[in-house]
Amino acid sequence: MGTELDLSIIIVAWNVRDLVLDCLASLRLARLGLRHEIILVDNGSVDHTVEAVRQQFPEVQVLALPRNIGFAAGNNQGMLKFNGRHAVLLNSDTIVLEGGLERCVNYLDSHADVGVVGPQLLNPDRSKQNCVHNSPTLVSELVGASLLRRLFPKRHPSKRIDYDAPVDVEAVLGACLFVRREVVAEVGPIDEEYFFFLEETDWCHRIRRAGWRVVHVPDAEVIHLYGESTKKKVPLRTRIEYYRSRYTFFRKNRGPLACAMLQGIVMAKLLLGVVAGGRRAAEYRQILAWHAAGRPADAGLQSA
Repeated sequence: MGTELDLSIIIVAWNVRDLVLDCLASLRLARLGLRHEIILVDNGSVDHTVEAVRQQFPEVQVLALPRNIGFAAGNNQGMLKFNGRHAVLLNSDTIVLEGGLERCVNYLDSHADVGVVGPQLLNPDRSKQNCVHNSPTLVSELVGASLLRRLFPKRHPSKRIDYDAPVDVEAVLGACLFVRREVVAEVGPIDEEYFFFLEETDWCHRIRRAGWRVVHVPDAEVIHLYGESTKKKVPLRTRIEYYRSRYTFFRKNRGPLACAMLQGIVMAKLLLGVVAGGRRAAEYRQILAWHAAGRPADAGLQSA
């Protein structure tokens, strides 16, 4: 692999043609001051994403896969081909703003001990989104991340704080995650056991354990059309995938006892949802049924 490029932009798509075209158009309009390449990994879309991109953005390298292999595996396929000093995993439902990607690359270039950075993600109205994560624990699963962010803002950073300088965090959102080439070589790719959700949190967890810092860069901004790519299309399957990823993370990083306790917390919350969930009670019943069936993989996004 050559190293003459500053940045490889990797986008994974699945039946989101219009979002992909808007994202690529924003990259063109941003007039990036970086030597870069764009790699689109299409996860078996049937909405003519591949044809539209090849026609309208011939400069984009398109890797057309025959089926949906998931977000983690799709990004790994893109990283097998990247030639930049750094890569950015960029969601299809993002709009790049001028200067945002450059600031993240510059931060990596000037801080040799930083392995991953993430920008400030914005809603379309330019209000802030939560774009940093803490690795999940039994406490966060029991009381909720939102409450922890209110009670312990230094330990649990969030959009409530206006940061005036980059800040070390446990994980950044995978919607726009920059990683240096050396980190990928040392730590390895994203764990493909995660189909969707928490793959970036697990990756950042491994990267930090290897001694690299993970940093949020607040003056770099990217618009994120949160949830447009999957949640609105298959909401129940997306929710099931959310729970599956939680169990995977706990089994890998917290141990069997914590994983068993997590299931107890989840089941209690689901039963409460069935009783008091109102219009969402039916969804809670379906997720309970998924648990009772042994949490089969074909109920989630892997067969959507």
